[in-house]
Amino acid sequence: MKTLYLAGTALGLAFGLGAASVPAAAQGAACAFRGALDEAFCDTDRNMVADTPTDPARLRDPSTIVFTYTPVEDPALYASQFKPFLDYLGKCTGKRAVYFQVTSNAAQVEAMRSGRLHVAGFSTGPTAFAVNLAGAVPFAVKGNADGYESYKVVMLVKADSPYKTVADLKGKRVAHTSATSNSGNLAPRAFFPGLGLKPDEDYQVVYSGGHDRSVMGVNAGDYDAAPVASDVYTRMVARGQVKGDNFRVIWESDPFPTSGFAVAHDLKPEVSQKIRECFLDYRFPEQMAKDLGGNDRFWPATYAENWAPVRAVADAVNAPYNRAAFDAESRRELEAEARKRAAQNPAAPTHVAPTGSPAQPAR
Repeated sequence: MKTLYLAGTALGLAFGLGAASVPAAAQGAACAFRGALDEAFCDTDRNMVADTPTDPARLRDPSTIVFTYTPVEDPALYASQFKPFLDYLGKCTGKRAVYFQVTSNAAQVEAMRSGRLHVAGFSTGPTAFAVNLAGAVPFAVKGNADGYESYKVVMLVKADSPYKTVADLKGKRVAHTSATSNSGNLAPRAFFPGLGLKPDEDYQVVYSGGHDRSVMGVNAGDYDAAPVASDVYTRMVARGQVKGDNFRVIWESDPFPTSGFAVAHDLKPEVSQKIRECFLDYRFPEQMAKDLGGNDRFWPATYAENWAPVRAVADAVNAPYNRAAFDAESRRELEAEARKRAAQNPAAPTHVAPTGSPAQPAR
């Protein structure tokens, strides 16, 4: 398996430029219904995901299948963990399979929209951006013999801190992960007010840039608390990155689906079907199962059914998964990367060159 790299600076490609890679005929074609999908796609069967193109000229049959997994933790970590699967996928499909390493959710979505990515595991919230803006079609989630994996939003604090309830965090330093994250931002904004804590009013939201960074920040005392995905936290404890005894969970949500695996909508049907079959037939080797929280297989899933709780949270906080919201998150991620580079190399210029006017929503 070979690993390709998409640096965070790829976010310099404004999302509107990515849209240019979608065939003009697709964007202008008549469409009876598209729902929440971008104008490049249709949803005539109303299943909430992009239809396979009816024009044979638009169908793709790549000789190399490009795959990536959500960068909720260190991207290089996943390149190693998914190597056995990519080796298998290449043999199963009869095609070369490579890992495409991305450093942000926005870069991952843009890679699929622009045609550089054929199948990917998207984080819970960004899955909806990938569906609406990139033509991703979710078909599977991780799981084990008992069923598919889910996670909860957990509010972490230091074990020796005085905080007992979410409401105790008024005026404190609370880290969210990123603006588009379901567990790291949207769900807390939907649930916390009912628990006596209003983000941006009762505390200033600080974006850490990732679930692992939020956990490490609480551990180091940089943050008083952080809402994170329980599965990420559990894996960090299992790997010894942090000690579970150093934390307390003062609140947890009901379950949400974990990362969703999706294929590009414009692959030839037989290619798309073969990829799905390969996923569902695969059983993780022992080390991969250990690395991925005890999961040992993929379970079938659909966006309409499995992501209904995620869409409900977004609706509750008026956070649509549209192009304008995506553009805003892309800018935040680019700025965060620039700050990180500046901190690592103080002598380097800290100015971020403008990437052009942000793309405007087409609707």
